[in-house]
Amino acid sequence: MPLYMSTFGYKPEVWAELINSPENRTETVSRTLENAGCKLKGLWYAFGEGDGFALIEAPDNVTGASLSIAISASGAFRKFETTVLMTQDELLKALEKAQDVAYVAPGAAVHA
Repeated sequence: MPLYMSTFGYKPEVWAELINSPENRTETVSRTLENAGCKLKGLWYAFGEGDGFALIEAPDNVTGASLSIAISASGAFRKFETTVLMTQDELLKALEKAQDVAYVAPGAAVHA
């Protein structure tokens, strides 16, 4: 199944609520994802621009997008971004296929 990395930043009021009432978000997020036919592979918290990262397994891009939309719509986040991840094998196939793409960069067109 495809993997997705979601990077998030909570709103200050969400942090305040978590301080007042700590909860294990891994359990809650896992249940939510399982109900949507997905799996949480890991949830990490961080310092800096991003407050955390989640690695999610979903059956397809439509399901991955639906999760991202629903979670973003909750209003709990100042930032929520999801990136589709590729395996090394997928990258190698993409690199091979790129050999057949005849892209012309802007300003590089040859004038006839």
